[in-house]
Amino acid sequence: MTVKEMRERKRELGFTYAQIAEMSGVPLGTVQKVLGGVTLTPRYETIMALEQVLGESEGMVLREPLKNYLKKKQGEYNLEDYNVIPDDIRVELIDGVIYNMTAPTSAHQLIAGFIHGKMLSHVLEKKGSCMPMISPLDVQIDCDDKTMVQPDVIIVCDRDKIINRCVYGAPDFVAEILSKTSRRRDSVIKLHKYMTAGVREYWMIDPEQKKVIVYDFEMEDYPAIYGFDAVLPVRVLDGDCRLDFNEVYEHIRFLYERKK
Repeated sequence: MTVKEMRERKRELGFTYAQIAEMSGVPLGTVQKVLGGVTLTPRYETIMALEQVLGESEGMVLREPLKNYLKKKQGEYNLEDYNVIPDDIRVELIDGVIYNMTAPTSAHQLIAGFIHGKMLSHVLEKKGSCMPMISPLDVQIDCDDKTMVQPDVIIVCDRDKIINRCVYGAPDFVAEILSKTSRRRDSVIKLHKYMTAGVREYWMIDPEQKKVIVYDFEMEDYPAIYGFDAVLPVRVLDGDCRLDFNEVYEHIRFLYERKK
């Protein structure tokens, strides 16, 4: 996001410099210099902090009820803060930063439910030990108190990681359904988090572009990009489970046709 875009977004949201400073954790003077055009080359960390407030993504401050629970600077939150946020306000905590999660679309839910159902049916049929699971579900992926994510669909093959409170540790497989509001977080921030935490396979499913971006972190030639005409093996299930995205598309075709 450029500084010009941030200035336009500031006017759109009606935020003051003081409000932006409070919500981003960036000193007031720095906010004024960056958005006022005085500082021409802001630090990367400053731009990232401002983008959390002014970006088009699911910023943590745009819903009024959530403001009541955010009293620290971004980057300083922990599980104690995360756990006091009511269940009806969905958020993720990533490296001490709280991210607001908007309600998923119909396409999002239909795709997530479809692929979870296919995976679950396969595991039950094969009497496998891996466990497909679907959001909302807390995943304490780093086993620390600074991160708690809610992936759309996961597979956990080590059942010791599944406790009643959450999944404690990295899943073997993660699928995220991309949306306009979550695209950057899923494709940049969470991609890095999943890769470093030990997730073996990560799919990003893009309903708008009708694409599936596959990161098989145990291989060296990732990412691989497929259309909604592909049949993809779930490698953490030894490749025996294959998802036909023609079927996925047929499942939600009526939504695309309605737009025409």
